[in-house]
Amino acid sequence: MSEFETLLFTVEENVAVITLNRPERRNAMNSELNRDLVAAFNQVAADETVRAVLVTGAGKGFCAGADLTLFQPIPTPEQIYDTILANYQPMMTTLLAMKKPVIAAVNGVAAGAGASLALACDLRVMADDASMLMAFSNIALVPDAGATWLLARLVGYSRAYEIAIEGQRVRAERCLELGLTNKVVPANQLLEISMAWAKNLAQRPTLALGLTKHALQFAQINDLSATIEYEARLQKQTIPSHDFMEGVMAFMQKRPSHFKGK
Repeated sequence: MSEFETLLFTVEENVAVITLNRPERRNAMNSELNRDLVAAFNQVAADETVRAVLVTGAGKGFCAGADLTLFQPIPTPEQIYDTILANYQPMMTTLLAMKKPVIAAVNGVAAGAGASLALACDLRVMADDASMLMAFSNIALVPDAGATWLLARLVGYSRAYEIAIEGQRVRAERCLELGLTNKVVPANQLLEISMAWAKNLAQRPTLALGLTKHALQFAQINDLSATIEYEARLQKQTIPSHDFMEGVMAFMQKRPSHFKGK
């Protein structure tokens, strides 16, 4: 078990639970939290016993975005540029590269970079009283932390632009309609339902799930022919796996599969 300054980190039944733990600041992001998230993601990626990941926030909110105390005094443009690259680029790229399914359990508000964090997870479960907020335009800023990349891919250009420039909360049910979340559940059951989903995924063939993630990411920026070739390359990795043989044998023997995640 590892200790982090701004996170709670536990592992239960092959599921790593990463909880943003700055509740007094609604889990707003600062340099320490960003560094802890990168370290936690790297630790999870390297741990073969972890086969699924759950990310959530302590207290009343998932993540309020950037900690605005960092803007006092107002930084220079060069400082802002350096801060965005240093804080968000490693966090987002490490998360998106994770070869394990990652679920965000969104409680309260996921705002700004906090919304980007949730959207970068593979799957999202939102409490029925939760919301997402891109408030950048309200203070004359451009969305950052990968928000434009993620929004455009999830909801298309026009919807993404609307969400970005209106600066209004998008309630959980509307997020479900738009495809920003997979499920909306009662707030008092958020962690229970999210954890049950994560535990179910942790019993699935982890290698195949991770490679499927990468295949879909590849498909978003490549043509059909290149994607088929990439799928073929990935299949070369799944065919020799224990879980492929187990899946075939279980099918032939008409029994449940017992995957080991490799």
